Amino acid sequence: MDWMSIFIYDTTWSFAAEIVIRTSIMFGLIVLLLRCTGKRGIRQLTIFELTIILSLGSIAGDPMFTEDLPLIQAVLIMSIVLLLYRLCTWFTSKHKVFELLLEGKPTYIVENGLLVLEDVEKGRMSHDEFFTEMRKQGVRHLGQVHIGLLETDGEFSILLFPHEQTRYGLPIFPKEFQAAKELEEDQPYACMHCGYVEHILCLSDACSRCHDRSIGWTKALNTPIVN
Repeated sequence: MDWMSIFIYDTTWSFAAEIVIRTSIMFGLIVLLLRCTGKRGIRQLTIFELTIILSLGSIAGDPMFTEDLPLIQAVLIMSIVLLLYRLCTWFTSKHKVFELLLEGKPTYIVENGLLVLEDVEKGRMSHDEFFTEMRKQGVRHLGQVHIGLLETDGEFSILLFPHEQTRYGLPIFPKEFQAAKELEEDQPYACMHCGYVEHILCLSDACSRCHDRSIGWTKALNTPIVN
């Protein structure tokens, strides 16, 4: 095996210097174009913005090392991409329908301390994924959460109940999110599938809300959130 051929092949010193120049120019253009897209380009990305980033990367890659590909073609394509981005941004600001078509709409995961099962399935997130996001914001159980929203950029936003309105809810920490083994008198239990809280007569009872018995019941908590 010719190791020199693998690593160097027919690369000359002059073309190596050209690669340095090409890469520096394309790198500078990417930074410039991302700067032109606004500050949202460097935060959480929507699907549309991610498409722009991937397009820029693809456009910039080949001219960095392809000898017979002139930079003017890449500059022209990048300019068109930036123009399309500006046009789409303008349309989304003027027409709500276009914005929904391009970026989608936020998904409700929790409402009034209960999981919104239809939207949870639509959002394609597991329980553990959004439980993790809520734990990061200091939430211990769903009874503390008025609204939990999955934003179009993948961020998770929550609106909490005031302390005095905290209710019994499904615990979301692993040690507390455990199926109960014994039934305790006067203890509210939360359905581990949908978060509905009720006083049950037997641990094998079906949930009144989702009619699911496969996961089980766990002790509901009503502790207020710690600021």
